[in-house]
Amino acid sequence: MSLYRNKYIKKRRFSAFMSDACRACLRRCCRYDALTFSMVLSMTEQFNAKPAGDEHASSLYGKLLGETAAISWHELQPFFARGVVLWVAAALDLIGVAQAVAEDDKARIGAWMAAGEVNLLQAAQAEDWLARDPSLWAVVVAPWVLVQERVAGVN
Repeated sequence: MSLYRNKYIKKRRFSAFMSDACRACLRRCCRYDALTFSMVLSMTEQFNAKPAGDEHASSLYGKLLGETAAISWHELQPFFARGVVLWVAAALDLIGVAQAVAEDDKARIGAWMAAGEVNLLQAAQAEDWLARDPSLWAVVVAPWVLVQERVAGVN
């Protein structure tokens, strides 16, 4: 039985949160001793702590990086029809732009748009992608889908 409880604790510590109901259930149903229960709580609080400053920015960058994927133009066409596709120039870091959009960094986004490096996808570009069917990178920052053409030779 104790082996099962240890496995349960290890699984629990990776949970996104532990509600009061979970705490009560642990105390009531599983009959953990006080030390084990306090270890579970401290691990949960450690994983729930919100990073501050640069740690938050790097965790957001990592999250967006994990959500970035290769996609074909055929799969993006419905989003283009809705007008929610943002084109990102190959010279920019797609994840960096997505992070700026997520953080609502108007200054950086405005500068990129003024320079023509980030823009709503134009019909001419969409027709070109339809004809060529290039490999694209995309990441979603609701309500936007940021898209960048993959550079040849880069994995």
